[in-house]
Amino acid sequence: METANRGRIAFGLEINLILFYVGAVSTCTVSVTQPSHLEVDYTHKAVTIECTFSPVGCSTKPPTSLWFRYGAHQSENLCSRGCRSEADKFTVRESLAQNQVSITVNRVSLNDSAIYICGIAFLSSVKPKAKQTGGGTMLVVRETKLLRKGLRNTLIVLLLLLCIYVTGVGVIFIVLSQSESNNRRNKETEEDSQKKSARRIFQDIAQELYHKRYVETSQQPEKDRNSYENRRALYNQERL
Repeated sequence: METANRGRIAFGLEINLILFYVGAVSTCTVSVTQPSHLEVDYTHKAVTIECTFSPVGCSTKPPTSLWFRYGAHQSENLCSRGCRSEADKFTVRESLAQNQVSITVNRVSLNDSAIYICGIAFLSSVKPKAKQTGGGTMLVVRETKLLRKGLRNTLIVLLLLLCIYVTGVGVIFIVLSQSESNNRRNKETEEDSQKKSARRIFQDIAQELYHKRYVETSQQPEKDRNSYENRRALYNQERL
């Protein structure tokens, strides 16, 4: 990681030195913008990186455009001698009146994955801000074929709809489960209540029967004793 950071710093110094020696180090200021990321697959024959610049206070003289590439192992100054033909690996096109330049990478291969940096220099200005670079475009060349944008958007929409459907089914399942659980709980409560009522009735009946039997049992000895005393009194009277 430290080696990569040092490489980036060294590459930035190289770019500044190149821009410095292209023209002498007016009030001219230029800003450069380019896409930060570009992704293609190996089936593309060519890929174009656009670069737009906005000059302020600069002369009407056309600027000079420069392109640099920072790869995994080395940095390159691209198309320093032109690159106007499509037969070349790189083709540079300039629309300076519209403040636009572009570079096309022909015969795209996996080795073309790198950071491409656009530089604009107004040679007639002595101000450092008259020579600026963009933030760089990271070009990624994939080994696998990428889906077309329309198909990718369709798949994203279908995936979102599927997620919504699954979420809805899950919510319905949870609601039904809770409702069934509540019904089962209410039914169990009602059955318990009925069982308790039946048990209470049985206990009341059993207690009533026990009470009657106890009363009858307690009254029987009293009757027997009274009968015995009556017979004894009758016997005594007959003896007299």
